[in-house]
Amino acid sequence: MRTVDGFETFPAFEILEPSVQRWPFLFNSPHSGAAYPRAFLRSARLDASAIRRSEDTFVDDLFAGVVELGAPLMRAHFPRAFLDVNREPYELDPTMFVGQLPAFINARSIRVAGGLGTIARVVADSEEIYRDRLTVEEGLGRIEALYKPYHAALRGRLAATLDRFRYAVLIDCHSMPSTARGLETRVRPDFVIGDRFGTSCSEALTDAAVEILRDLGYRVVRNRPYAGGYITEHYGRPHNGIHALQIEANRGLYMDEQRYRRGAGFAGLAGDLTTFCDRLMRIDFIDEPLADAAE
Repeated sequence: MRTVDGFETFPAFEILEPSVQRWPFLFNSPHSGAAYPRAFLRSARLDASAIRRSEDTFVDDLFAGVVELGAPLMRAHFPRAFLDVNREPYELDPTMFVGQLPAFINARSIRVAGGLGTIARVVADSEEIYRDRLTVEEGLGRIEALYKPYHAALRGRLAATLDRFRYAVLIDCHSMPSTARGLETRVRPDFVIGDRFGTSCSEALTDAAVEILRDLGYRVVRNRPYAGGYITEHYGRPHNGIHALQIEANRGLYMDEQRYRRGAGFAGLAGDLTTFCDRLMRIDFIDEPLADAAE
């Protein structure tokens, strides 16, 4: 975790580019950001540890090996508790704000009801974030300054990949707590692969992802409890040549979940994920041959 004055002077996100893009894959880590604006921390009722519970801590580092393999990696630096780009642009809870929100907001989504809209009311364990209500200008300002540029960059990178290779694959990278909330004995699998129940990507791609991870010795399930969020649903258009797949890694594999530190398993998992990505990018799940791939 680091504190910043704001994202006018600190980069809100970045795309780590390979020297040459060899594969039609783009990896995305929208929740690994750990740069917290000072004003945001002052407005929060949570301490520095509690406010981080929604982070996908170190996920961008786990997947960093894809850049050497020839695929770009996009990552947010702003934290999910500040703004969540894996939501619709205007999933907002009116009770969080002083003043009238625009009529076009989506205040009735399940995610808003759970406190986890575009601007979250709670962190992952349902603890309230803010001491006081926000102004409408503050909320809409975050969307204009961070959300819209992030998605513009993501769309642009996918479009460039599609133009070059005739199809594109978005791998949306996330993490999950090692145990289900309130059920400490219910240990989650090592990975959950989400394809919106077969709608966001080729079935062959999902099959390959599951098989490769299982071959590496991991316990893998599909779509439950995570089928893929807004990014997977919104960008996954297989009939238009864009496939989107979400990956949730169990935090117990690689970190101390209480202290936000890398665990003994971090290096091993990072290596396995590089192997996984290398093998996944090489599978043939499209009828047409790749253009300029792996040359």
